[in-house]
Amino acid sequence: MHHGLPRQAPGSDASTRRLLSLCGPLPERPRVLDLGCGPGRSALLLAAEAGAGGAEVTAVDLHAPFLEELRAAAAARGLGDRVRTALADMGSLTGEDFEDGCFDLVWAEGSAYILGFDAALARWKRLLAPGGTLVLTECQWTVPEPSAGARAFWDPHYALRTTAGNLAAAQAAGYRVLGVHHLPDADWAEYYGPLSERVRTLSGAESPAMAAALAATREELDVRARHGHEYGYTGYVLRPVTAGDGGAWPARPETASDAAAVREVNLAAFGTPLDADLVDALRTDGSWLPGLSYVAEAPDGSVAAHALLTRCEVDGVPALALAPVAADPAVQRSGAGSSVVRALLAAARERGESLVLVLGHPEYYPRFGFVPASHFGIRAPFEVPDEAMMALVLDDSVPVPAGTIGYPAPFGV
Repeated sequence: MHHGLPRQAPGSDASTRRLLSLCGPLPERPRVLDLGCGPGRSALLLAAEAGAGGAEVTAVDLHAPFLEELRAAAAARGLGDRVRTALADMGSLTGEDFEDGCFDLVWAEGSAYILGFDAALARWKRLLAPGGTLVLTECQWTVPEPSAGARAFWDPHYALRTTAGNLAAAQAAGYRVLGVHHLPDADWAEYYGPLSERVRTLSGAESPAMAAALAATREELDVRARHGHEYGYTGYVLRPVTAGDGGAWPARPETASDAAAVREVNLAAFGTPLDADLVDALRTDGSWLPGLSYVAEAPDGSVAAHALLTRCEVDGVPALALAPVAADPAVQRSGAGSSVVRALLAAARERGESLVLVLGHPEYYPRFGFVPASHFGIRAPFEVPDEAMMALVLDDSVPVPAGTIGYPAPFGV
């Protein structure tokens, strides 16, 4: 039923390019592994466009006719020397072609569900070279309380999570999040449009297996028509946490018993009481957001670093201010500060926040994805070097406001 269709899951060339852009710089000719490649729409694009001049792609699928389609399409586009196919189980990749650290980019659009999101994260990590990136798309709930009708279809088939749940799973599996992209409805049309046309041409009389497949597909299409606003696909761009990224420094939300230790870390880090006093003042201010003050723990369980997000505004639109960020001088440059910042930003993303602003060192914060705020027309309410006032977009589906930052009163600006 699926032979000859352009896609085997929701997606588009535009979304593939968007996910690729979130990966950041790649080697000139990256080694890419496309898992569950189907007829290879993504593999062909990556072979042509990833890196400075295209990638070397290994495309894996268990269905030989899909691989035949891909080889023919690659040859027709002059990409035959860049695309290699492998008839293999993406959940059990063995042999010299799939040794640890073989790939700069592991790609899986619409296929991770076959293993399950958590299993895919665990099994595919070893394939990544140092600094490598995992990109996968996953179906998930897009509403906090899905209807009984939507659950009646999905719960027996596949347990969907929310964005927050998948982000938490990725972090628990030892990844940091480079980007998130919510696939638009048009990406579903690219998949379901041709599939619907194919279904209309088939009767089910061909075989009992075809009749069963048609019934299941018609139910899927019907559920999407009635409940499509309740679920969708989201792409995740992930990179394993490594030494220097803070993996040795577990981070968590602060508790009431951490307040004194947080103050001591800020006093030690800055050498003056200004930042420690700022944290104390923010605790009693309306801008304080429970759950967005994080600490990183030393091996003995003591507080080694601290980072805080509080509510600010950009021309009246809610945003978050990252300040202060402090690490005990004894552990600076060890990854403790990076660990607590990454965990805090992930927590903000899970809560549905869309924009974070920071005034800080322009050689430090870009590692988390920050760029000059002026790129978005955002400016500080005081004179500051352009490169030091930075912004991080957590949700690219939300318009970024332009204007002047309004800080909470305890900042005194």
